[in-house]
Parts: sequence; structure tokens; C-alpha cells
Amino acid sequence: MIKNPILPGFNPDPCIIRKGDDYYIATSTFEWFPGVAIYHSRDLERWSLLTHALTDEETLDLRMLPSAKGVWAPCLTWCERDGLFYLLYTRMISHNARFFDMDNFLVTAPDILGPWSEPTYLHSIGFDPSLFHDDGGKKYVVSLEWETRDGYEKPGVIALQEYDPVRKEVVGFARRIWTGGTDRGCIEGPHIYKRNGFYYIMTAEGGTGYGHAVAVGRSSSIWGPYERDPQNPILSAAGDFYGRDDDGFLKSELYNGASPLQKTGHGSLVETRDGRWYLAHLCARPFLPELRCTLGRETALQEMKWTDDGWIRLASGGNRPSLEAPSPGLPPAQVPDIPVRQDFDSGWDPQYIAPRTDWKKWSSMTERKGFLRIHGQQSLCSLDRVSLIARRLTSLNASFSASMEFEPSVWQQSAGMVAYYDNMNWIFLRVYLSERLGSRVLDLMRVENGERRELPETAASLPNGANIFLRCTVKDRSTRFWYSLSDPGPDVDAFEWTSIGPDWDTSLLSDEYCKYGEFTGTFVGVCCVDSNRRDGYADFDWVEYRDN
Repeated sequence: MIKNPILPGFNPDPCIIRKGDDYYIATSTFEWFPGVAIYHSRDLERWSLLTHALTDEETLDLRMLPSAKGVWAPCLTWCERDGLFYLLYTRMISHNARFFDMDNFLVTAPDILGPWSEPTYLHSIGFDPSLFHDDGGKKYVVSLEWETRDGYEKPGVIALQEYDPVRKEVVGFARRIWTGGTDRGCIEGPHIYKRNGFYYIMTAEGGTGYGHAVAVGRSSSIWGPYERDPQNPILSAAGDFYGRDDDGFLKSELYNGASPLQKTGHGSLVETRDGRWYLAHLCARPFLPELRCTLGRETALQEMKWTDDGWIRLASGGNRPSLEAPSPGLPPAQVPDIPVRQDFDSGWDPQYIAPRTDWKKWSSMTERKGFLRIHGQQSLCSLDRVSLIARRLTSLNASFSASMEFEPSVWQQSAGMVAYYDNMNWIFLRVYLSERLGSRVLDLMRVENGERRELPETAASLPNGANIFLRCTVKDRSTRFWYSLSDPGPDVDAFEWTSIGPDWDTSLLSDEYCKYGEFTGTFVGVCCVDSNRRDGYADFDWVEYRDN
């Protein structure tokens, strides 16, 4: 059986495709670099993070973008005729005063591992662009057309225009083709498919919150008009509601305790070689009763079937998501194990990424052999250059540990471990130089919705020259930090860990609680700050992450 979510932790807006016997899913990365995570599977049950598509800081500029901006809703397709993968994505810049300033781009590659082409600019009318390759070779871009005018329905409608692959530009202006398959409003995330002479449009509706849904329409012409599926929405955790006059996305009042997965929407389809169909979709698992999703929006998979009259349905019946889906029965595929420990002797796992910039520009695994050296930059609140390397929290029962050597020269230098939602919400277990105590000090600092709180009562003096071991444990609602000065060997559970600071409420690091961002998820990582001369650094011998 397929166990949901198949991609736990921050993995929203999935777009699934098949090339031969290989399946790929692309997910949004927002302000995190590199951009667009691409996962791989050969049996639809076991998935691994294979690569990221957008790896050039010069062509993917995320600096100074607020949290939850950046790379939105990638669309990945494979065109056999061209022998190319196509990837479309939005670079969201701002949605101040509802203007939603954004640019949409296209890149291509003959191999999923790249190299990917220079970005081709498409348009800026709205987000979530998708590419459809028609039978005769024509290509079309379909996306939300964002509405800013008073007196018109918000957030907009779905629009279509042809794409010229020779001139590498869209043709003319977009034509509006679809106002949604339901009356939930907040239409977005369109994809077009073709089957038995019909063009099918699939959209996310109801807002990417507790009213989220997948809806479908069909037409004999790609330009429409599209007929609504009479059983829309085909997938949703929420009951029926009217939301066309409400462009808010969260809609917490629509939480449905009868559904095992919440926020289910933003779907895309894939067909197996033997004609079975599956829907990849976004989902979330909140803390109750606050409805806070610390792990962010995740990816799940449902089996689908076609009816005799040409509509697609959940194979399990109804429209509620399931925690399990029947496997297509493909041969079990070997998936590379995610290394529990990163020792920096032989490369770096793609699970570890950085906010806004390329970590290779300010860290090194060659300056000191066998260590990751992180050069300090700006504070963790900065939107510019932050020296933080982190990975998604993928379970609410997890631990993250690290071995660090750090000798600060001035009090503006600090380094350590952080539980991080965004630049305005984090908990920092830090080592710094205390002039008052005349020694290195370990303590905790918390930034909660932009309010900084130091915890001097947690301060512990450290002997000079000693390396230190840091740990963060998550056990459901309780997040706690630890440290050790002894090294009994490779088993971190055997260390003499000393707790530092209080139990933190895990749910506060969540989409719903954090006021300055949404749409992402919680990370754990290691970092270094130098607010003096940017020449301080910390050395990490290893880091270790476990889902317990």
C-alpha cells in the first residue's frame, strides 16, 4: 500500500509525471535555495529527493524576498517529441495591497538531473503556470490571471495562451477559459490533460487552507467552454460551501475532523504504463484544537478511476482523501537511504538547503577536511544573506544533533543550532562570547513573530577550546534543546545530554501561528552569525537527523 503523506514535511503544490518507468514529483520551495525540489520513484510507494532544478543564484534571485515568496507551484512535464523536460514556475515577489507582483518562467533539460536551460520569461499575469503539450505539437500555457480591479471576482480566473517554443515566448494575450468547477472561489493551480478527445482542466479551489479542493471540467476544444464535473469537487477534506465572495485562503472554520488529511487540493494526474491513474495532491496534518500545521503542507497520493461517462473519481469512492492508497503493483524499487549522519567527508545530501542564497558561497567542506565550515553573515532575522543550512522537519517525533567547534572573537559572533520556521520565527541554541562572564556562553534566543526574547537564565559557561555537541528533540507538542561536552562515541543517544531552557510549544512554529509568512514549514539546521566583520566561522564535524 501507498502510505500518505508520501512526501512528509514541507512539500507543497506537487506536480507528478512519468517518463518511461520513472516517476517524478516537483514541489514548491518558496524562499529556500536551491529552488524546486524534484523527487523520484519507480513504484509510487518509495520516494527519494533526487535533485533541485534551480541552482543558479544569478537567475534565481531570492534575496530580500519576504517569507513565503520566491518559487511557487512548479509544473513539470516531459515531451517525448522534443526529448525534453519542461519546468514552469512562478517567482513571487510581493502581494502588497493585493497586487501580486510576480514573473513566470520556463526552463528545459534533456535529463532530469540537468543541466537546465537559462530561464525563458513567459508573463506576469498570475501565478501557477502550467504547460500542456497537444498531440499536434502545439504548446499552451495555462495559469491563474490575477484580478486586482474592484467590482470583479477575486482572485481571478484561469487563462490560456499558446506558447511558441521556437521564438520562446507566449503568443498574444491570454484568453480567459475557466471560472472554476465549484463556487468555492480562490481558483488556482490549473493543469490540462487530454483523453478520448476531451480536454480536461483540473484546478485547485477554495483557497490553500481548510476549504481546499480539486475540481475538474472538460471540453472538446482547449479554448472551451468547459463543462463542470457534476460531482465536483472530486477531492476535498471540507464539506460544501460558497466562497466566491471570500478570497481569504485559510478558512479554519471548514476543518473537518472526519478527514484524516486536511487542506487537500492542488492536484495533478499521472498514468502508469498499465493504465492505472493516480492523483498527487497537497495535504496537511494540524495540531488540534489550534489547527496549526508545524510540518507545513505535504504531498499525498490517491488512486483514481475513470467512469463510463468520462469523469475521473477517487477509486475508493466519494471525495475524501485516504491515508492509504492501493499500490500499482510495480516491482519494489530500491530507494537510497537518507543518511542519518552527514560527516562531510563525501558530499552533501540534497535534503539540506538554505534560505535565499547558495550555501556553497559561504560555507566549505574543503577548507578543513572532514568538516563543514560555515562563515558567519547576517542575523537569522535578515532577508538577505543568512548562513543557515537546514533540512525539513518531517516528523513530530524527531531529533537533530550536531558536533560544533566555535571560538568567537567578539560578542557579535554566534553559532549553533536552530529550529526555524522563517526569519521572524525561530529558536536559536547559540554559543557566543560573554564579556560579563569572560568566557564562551551557551544560551537560547527566541524570535516569535518578530519579537526577540533572550533567555539569560539559560546561560551556561563553556571551557575554551572544547567542542560542543548540540541537540534538538521534537516529541509531539514539546520541542526541547540539549547540549553535551562529552563524546562517548558514534551513538548520540549515549551522550550525557544536559537540557537547556524550557519546553517549547512545537505548534507555534507553524503556518497558522506565524504572522509574517505562510505556506512553508519548520526546518532544523546549523548556522553562524557574524555581525562584526563577517569573518568569523564555525566548524561542524557532523550533523545527524532522525525521525524516531
